[in-house]
Order: sequence, then C-alpha cells, then structure tokens
Amino acid sequence: MSVRLSLSFAAALSVAATACGADGGDVDLGFDDADVVADFADQVAVATYVELDRRVGALAAAIADLSEVASVEHFAAAREAWLAAREPWEQGEGFLFGPVDTYGFDPALDSWPVNQADLDAVLASDDAFTPAYIAGLQETQKGYHTIEYLLFGADRSKTLADLTERELAYLAALGPEVADVTDQLAAAWTDGIQGAGPYRDVIATAGDGVNTSYPSRAAAAQQMLAGMIGICDEVANGKIADPYDAHDPTLVESQFSFNSLDDFTDNLISVRNVWRGGSDAAGTTGRGLRDWVDERDAALAARVDDELAAALAAIAAIPAPFRDAITDPSAAGAIEAAQAAIRTLGDTLAGDVTRTVLP
Repeated sequence: MSVRLSLSFAAALSVAATACGADGGDVDLGFDDADVVADFADQVAVATYVELDRRVGALAAAIADLSEVASVEHFAAAREAWLAAREPWEQGEGFLFGPVDTYGFDPALDSWPVNQADLDAVLASDDAFTPAYIAGLQETQKGYHTIEYLLFGADRSKTLADLTERELAYLAALGPEVADVTDQLAAAWTDGIQGAGPYRDVIATAGDGVNTSYPSRAAAAQQMLAGMIGICDEVANGKIADPYDAHDPTLVESQFSFNSLDDFTDNLISVRNVWRGGSDAAGTTGRGLRDWVDERDAALAARVDDELAAALAAIAAIPAPFRDAITDPSAAGAIEAAQAAIRTLGDTLAGDVTRTVLP
C-alpha cells in the first residue's frame, strides 16, 4: 500500500530534507558510507524483489496447476503459495520508492480494497479472460487481494467445492498478470526497463559526482530513512488505526486470508532489513545503517534494536485474526500497545537516528 505520513513524521522528514539542501541532497552532511548504500541496493532491495519475483512465479504456477487439475491438494498449494508470495512484498514496504512508485507497480499488485461489486459483474459475464482483457481491468479487480479473495473467500472458509469454473478461469488469467508485474519490478532494479538503466545503479552510485538523483550518499540515506519512518507511520496510523478506530473489519487489509498480523510483522521486518542491511525473506546480509550508527552512538543503535523487538512482540501479542480483534474489547489493550510501540520506533527513527545520520 502507498505510504501516508502523519504530521509528526512528515515534520521530522521535512527537517531532514532541509538539512540536506533545497534540492534534496546536494550537501554532504557527514554520512558517506558507500558500503551501506551499496548493500541496501544489493542485499536488501534487489534481493527482496528477486525473491518476490520467484515466489510470485511459484504462485502463478500453483494457480495454473489448480486450473488444470482442480484437486484439494492443488487448492491447498495455491493458498500456501499466496501466503509465501505475500511475505517479500510486505518486507519491501519499507522502501516503496524508485521503480515500484515510478511505474505504478505498488497499485498494480496491492490495491485495496477489492472492488467486489465489479468483480462479481466480471465473473457473471461471458467475457473471455484474455491477457488484453485482464490488462484493461481496474487495479482493484486484480493483484494480490483479488487472488486472495478468490482463494480464501470472505473469511478463509472457502473450500475447493466453493470455487466456480469462472473463478478458476479468472484466477488462471490473473496469475501470469501479477507474475509479469513482479518480473518488471525485479528487472527495473537489476537490468533497467523502458529505456532506463538499473535502479540498483542509481542507488549504489549515490554521491559519485555525476548522480543527479542522489548527489550525495547522505541523500540516499535520507531516502532510506524516509521509507523506514513512513512504513512505521502507515502500520500504526493506517493499517491498524483505520479499521480499529472505525471498528470496521472491511477496512482490514489481507482480511480474507487472516494474514493481516503477518503483514504488519513483515512491514516491521522491512524496517529491520534496511536498518541491518540484509533481507530476511531472501536470506542475505550486509552492512546497514545500524552499523554506521553503532560506530557513532552504540546506545542509540541498541535502543533501535530494542524498539524493533518490542514492536514485533507487541504485534505478536494481538489476538488473531486481526479482523476479529478490532471489535473485541478484550483485545483493545494489545492493539493500542502495538500502535504505541511502533510509534515509539518511528519517533526514534525520525528524531535521534535522523539527527545522527543527517545532522
């Protein structure tokens, strides 16, 4: 989902941007660690998107198997493949910039909510689900959540017997479409698409004297921090707050599969991945912002580690599924504690960490 910044986080980023100069980063403010920037590009972003592409390809293959032989085993495998494909995407939400934003890959994959009325109309029609037809549909009629709805049903109770032939045909058409999107996303970082060079190189060469996107390595670090702060805000003040404050389960993302709490966890892992310089989903490691901060303020680095751990533990303490917890008074304390823990982490990143990296 697109990141929305609360006023406090946005103000902190505005201060950081001002410190970096009016054009967003042409003043080198001390952060000049080429390894941190390169490892973010290679060990975090590229590694995450390549793994995402692999898992979405496996999801498309599992859906194809289900469409060819509609067995209980293939149905279960397709559902498991959806859950597996969801993980690296959510672990990439801490850096929703570059190609994922420029080319509209985020809404193409992750638009929410599902447009159920129009989806039902498509399923009730006699239209052939050709690639051109699928390409012309609204983004809220395809992507992760439409596939989720078709595989899991409204409350994860769907069985193979409930899956209609039209739904099966629609799933079979959606699989290659989402796989094509993740192919392009990974390629945009590794090889370049539509005449642009690899975005990996744009990040990794920050501050090399000719890079107009990131004239300094501090500008790249600022971009990384903005992504980390933004997803903390989105989870605490959007993904959790919107349905909880309204007591409205229909506002809960990934509600059909009961995967919402895993989404929140993976979003915080995306912050940890940028912080540490590696990808949990892809199994990579590198030098991260944490290493740079630790060399200058070990206590601050340890505090961020503790706050990350506390936020993850607080999410784990929310009763599952989240769609039911938001209307359960006994879960209110756990939900609000998780929001508070994530906000504490976001405030530290927007405050002390930003001031250390971008003084």
